[in-house]
Amino acid sequence: MPSQPPIDSQSDVHQLKSRLEWGEPAFTILDVRDRTTYNEGHIMGSMPMPIDELVDRATPSLAKSRDIYVYGANDEETNQAAQALRSAGFEHVSALKGGLAAWKAVGGPTEGIVESKTPAGADDYNVVERLKNHAETQNKKV
Repeated sequence: MPSQPPIDSQSDVHQLKSRLEWGEPAFTILDVRDRTTYNEGHIMGSMPMPIDELVDRATPSLAKSRDIYVYGANDEETNQAAQALRSAGFEHVSALKGGLAAWKAVGGPTEGIVESKTPAGADDYNVVERLKNHAETQNKKV
């Protein structure tokens, strides 16, 4: 299996969604917002690491060479978190542009208290509709 090319210092949600949909291994998504906000809704599979605890929690639990996508409440917080991880020696950190709002705009899967109250979409149980939806969201500007 060929190795994954290095991730960019900034990524858009299409890149991350594509990696998830194709089952590409060895990356982590970190949500650096506060825990209450994380619990309300977040990118499915992301790990909560509030920005004020980020480096202390990430250092013992993540390999320095792992691909890490990070997002916060806004792009400024996201960039600050990405820079903190890079300064701590993490080699492959990408700031996810647009965060949760951009992720939701392209139909990325979410979970959480608020998100669980959102009814399933038409394509959630239909593979053909999911493929059509994927093609449409690849062209969305976020």
